[in-house]
Amino acid sequence: MTTPAPAPARRISRHLPLSPWLFAAPGLIVVGAFSLYPFLSTLINAFTDRRTLVPGQFVGLANFRELLHDEMFWTGLRNSALYVLVVVPALVILPLLLAMLVQRHIPGITFFRSAFYTPVVASIVVVGLIWVWMLDDRGLINAVLEAVGIGKVGFLSDQWLLLGSAMAVTVWKGLGYYMIIYLAALSNVPRELHEAASVDGAGIVRRFFTVTVPAIRSTMVLVAALSSVSAFKVFSEVYLMAGPSGGPAGEDTTLVMLVQRVGTGLTGRVGYASAISVVIFVVTVGLMLLVLRADRKEDA
Repeated sequence: MTTPAPAPARRISRHLPLSPWLFAAPGLIVVGAFSLYPFLSTLINAFTDRRTLVPGQFVGLANFRELLHDEMFWTGLRNSALYVLVVVPALVILPLLLAMLVQRHIPGITFFRSAFYTPVVASIVVVGLIWVWMLDDRGLINAVLEAVGIGKVGFLSDQWLLLGSAMAVTVWKGLGYYMIIYLAALSNVPRELHEAASVDGAGIVRRFFTVTVPAIRSTMVLVAALSSVSAFKVFSEVYLMAGPSGGPAGEDTTLVMLVQRVGTGLTGRVGYASAISVVIFVVTVGLMLLVLRADRKEDA
């Protein structure tokens, strides 16, 4: 009995030239609709006098010239810059120290890892309201201060204390997120380097600066870039603690809060708010370039 001859192998059809674009099309459509189009629309509106219900006309650089004479713009720029100067160093250093602490294999450390990460997954609205209740004149912290004889402190009524309180909330909420990033970087640092440094007589502090920091410097640059952009674009923390008015006389207003205040409502100045948004974009890109440039100088 003869066995049937095997069927001829089918030819593999050649892929269509457009097939990769068909797979990428859903993602490109989402990016174009929710990122590229709003960016181009904001850029165009920045050179118009458009309002919420009124189509704008081209006005050239009039909106940007008005920014130069707007006191609230300079107030928002000052507060956003202060936010970067204070929050970024804290979010570069403190999560690293925290990661080195929870990296140790000691009983119960898993609980503390979860506890430190809990603020990251908590809603910023809930976190903001909790801290407002705690820092209020009749809140928990002032009650404790009165009990020990110090007296009430106007955390939410003083311009600089309010801004500092918002910074503290931002740092507290971001510690766990950047701690996880540092934990991943620390796990790739060879133990042999620490052992060799210990044999040479290096202590904990010296090993930190000569072994740990050089090994995770790229991660520190990443954290600095991410935190600087987030700090300059801060909105929720200050808005929840200072209110829509931006604190006493609006002195705690940030640039993003100013965009929201100017560009919303039935009479919102969309063109002027777009000009402020363009300034925010330029500054954030500049911050990232400065961080990358500083890292390249270290490598040189």
